[in-house]
Amino acid sequence: MKWQRIPLGPLQTNAYILSNSNKDCIIFDPGGDAQKLLSIIKQQHLKPIAILLTHAHFDHIGALDGVRVIWDIPVYIHENEKMWLKDPALNGSLYFMPGHEISVKEATHLLKEEGEITVGSFNFSLFNTPGHSPGSVSYYCKDIGAVFSGDALFAGSIGRTDLPGGNSEQLLSSIHKKLLTLAEDTIVLSGHGPETTIEAEMDQNPFLHGF
Repeated sequence: MKWQRIPLGPLQTNAYILSNSNKDCIIFDPGGDAQKLLSIIKQQHLKPIAILLTHAHFDHIGALDGVRVIWDIPVYIHENEKMWLKDPALNGSLYFMPGHEISVKEATHLLKEEGEITVGSFNFSLFNTPGHSPGSVSYYCKDIGAVFSGDALFAGSIGRTDLPGGNSEQLLSSIHKKLLTLAEDTIVLSGHGPETTIEAEMDQNPFLHGF
């Protein structure tokens, strides 16, 4: 099983593809540039089976319909943001991309409870990690020792909390109680920027000290 990071869209938001030896794959946060993402998937002869969203801000969902229309695959999102996919005001595209608002079809699976989820042969532990947005979630994959953290935790930083539904205290609590409890060698696959590790962020992230 392996992962790859693909920056997409106007903010170069990280989409991720997690694939296994059978060429099945999960797509995380297809944020834009649908044709680029489709080309990579087809060149590698991968077979997408689902799209998992960490949250529904516009820069994480821009290519959603462009991808799922090809393979007719399910989409997972936390129930707190189920309306954000269709609403440009909620997903932020109305304000950040005037004239290019994003409205995509609703998700097929709404996440609520934390715990183990299985998609095909892929197994994840789901953590609710709100603060950047009310429905932010993180997907921990034990098989690869990595967590797909969306915009909760970055290398040397944390997600912004000045957008609608953001809450800085809630975000710091999410990071400390959910993400920093993972093994220190866990790879953090963030929504923007390079990968990092839990150990590196515990030691070096200035936003996490003094909480």
